[in-house]
Amino acid sequence: MVRVSRSVRDLAYKVLAIREKTLKEQQKELTVEEIAKELCVDKEEIAFCLDAIQEPISLQEPVYGDETDNIYLEDQIRDKKNSDDRWADDITISEAMKKLKDKERNIINKRFFEGRTQMEVAEEIGISQAQVSRLEKSAINHIKRIYK
Repeated sequence: MVRVSRSVRDLAYKVLAIREKTLKEQQKELTVEEIAKELCVDKEEIAFCLDAIQEPISLQEPVYGDETDNIYLEDQIRDKKNSDDRWADDITISEAMKKLKDKERNIINKRFFEGRTQMEVAEEIGISQAQVSRLEKSAINHIKRIYK
């Protein structure tokens, strides 16, 4: 279950009411920009609140097909994070990290996976920035030697 705040739901229902009223009175569908202007809110907020009140559906929901051969919603969604191209890279990186010394692994993790600067890493683990740089370079060279 997804919980949507009352303020988001209230805004969504106001948007729907304005849409319906305008459609009945003027036989015209308002744009998101027009609704946002009328309610004095950002158009992104309108889009967000309308998305938030949509009923969730299952990824196993058939979107096309008959009883024997269906195409499901999950078949139509691309997973950019866990693509076939990346999983092999992730395993390789994970295995390479296991072969590093603890200090090197810690530095590589902080620098490349947590996005820290060499100065931040140096302060955190109590060594100089130059030492962080040397250990980082050593770790990268070690990984290169393993996977050449």
